[in-house]
Amino acid sequence: MTRRDALLAVLVSVCWGVNFLAIHASLEHYPPMFLVALRFAVIAVPTLLLVRRPQVPARWLVGYGVGFGVLQFVFLYAGMAAGMPVGLSSLVLQASAPFTVLIAAACLGERPSRATWVGIAVAMAGLLVIAAYRGLTVSLLPTVLVLLGALGWALGNIASRQAQAQAGPASASPFALMLWMTVVPPLPMLALSLLVEGPDRILASLGSAVGPGAAPEAAAANLGLLYTVVVGTLVGSGLWTLLLRRNPSSAVAPFSMLVPVTGITTAWLVLGETPALAEVLGGVLVVGGVLLPHAWRRRRGSRAAAGAGSGVGEDLGAVGGDEEGVLELRRAP
Repeated sequence: MTRRDALLAVLVSVCWGVNFLAIHASLEHYPPMFLVALRFAVIAVPTLLLVRRPQVPARWLVGYGVGFGVLQFVFLYAGMAAGMPVGLSSLVLQASAPFTVLIAAACLGERPSRATWVGIAVAMAGLLVIAAYRGLTVSLLPTVLVLLGALGWALGNIASRQAQAQAGPASASPFALMLWMTVVPPLPMLALSLLVEGPDRILASLGSAVGPGAAPEAAAANLGLLYTVVVGTLVGSGLWTLLLRRNPSSAVAPFSMLVPVTGITTAWLVLGETPALAEVLGGVLVVGGVLLPHAWRRRRGSRAAAGAGSGVGEDLGAVGGDEEGVLELRRAP
């Protein structure tokens, strides 16, 4: 992964970390299942009218939409509506990173480097430090729901990468793929909302969303929905899809573990969810674990460049000294 892609991955993690605060605001007004349908419908309608469908296998496009758009958010929103705190939600959802690496290794033949495994282990240790402190205050059900959302995100990552890999480098725009992913969730989520939440609750939330009779929390809920659509989905998911096209899943996924650092910080600043020393130390471990593989690659690249200059290490220099090049060679056909 290049330094530019690493910075883009950090930017996505910040966008998604703040997104948990936006989701919290929206859930104060809209039913959770209907909110998922509404979130994606706002993008899906203009996509159907204006954007040509990318030439990718339909099964991977649907799989991307089901994993990333349906499973992730139905369980995440349900968990938050059931009482999962904003900061802790942003933390637990990052189990998607090791889920992605493990699924990619098992199903795609990707072989992450030792530095990647060590980085994930360090970041997971940070997550466990924070969870050990905060998890005692949360019941089991919300935690399990958010973990299922993390598994859905991981499945979506794999489907996204497979869709782009099988389409070829010139056949599919990552942004168009992300837009067409949003076409999948609205109808099944609307059906689920009608079944679970009922039409009365849906109509009541829409009727009090705007106008003179708007509920007090409606303005913040609508701003949260706008942020989720524009920044969380269009910007964040669009860049994430691009990064998955350029890089192995095991190189991109660990950056999602930076999300809880932003999520916990914004929850502290806005909602008063004050982080304790254990959470701060855990956040440091998360950041360090995510950055470790990239620092390791730069160090190896510098050594390779020095070796090439003296006639040593030419084999590594042949792949630019980039461990991701080695990772690609290790991958099964």
